[in-house]
Amino acid sequence: MISWEPVNIGNNVEVGASTTIDRGAIENTQIGHGVKIDNQVQIAHNVVIGDNTAIAASTAIAGSTKIGSSCTISGGVCIAGHLTIVDRVHITGMSMISNSIDEEGSYSSGMGMEPTAKWRRTVARVRRIDEMAKQFLQLKQQVNKLLEKVDK
Repeated sequence: MISWEPVNIGNNVEVGASTTIDRGAIENTQIGHGVKIDNQVQIAHNVVIGDNTAIAASTAIAGSTKIGSSCTISGGVCIAGHLTIVDRVHITGMSMISNSIDEEGSYSSGMGMEPTAKWRRTVARVRRIDEMAKQFLQLKQQVNKLLEKVDK
């Protein structure tokens, strides 16, 4: 293990070109054993990355975030600060992680580009889609009951 207080880097770590690992301010920045970090990755102060995690290019990890072991973080991902990501999480490319992830699995976010005004309307609708689906099913049931009455 290499240790330049306040940065600790485990054994068999690979760090790509133009990657920045900020020194810890409150606690040490820690990179676990066997971690693979691609080119142009930003790792902010006090970040902890668990063993055998792989991070692809152009990812940014904000301060005091804790990432578990055996995770994969695809390219262009942004992870907000002070979050926790458990072991064995896969984050797909161009995702924006704004909340902690407390269950292993695969996570995605993001949509294709469109004009901002249209994007805002789309996001507002997507956030309401479960509610809208329930309303649709209720309306469908009501229509079916009305049709049954008409048929009789």
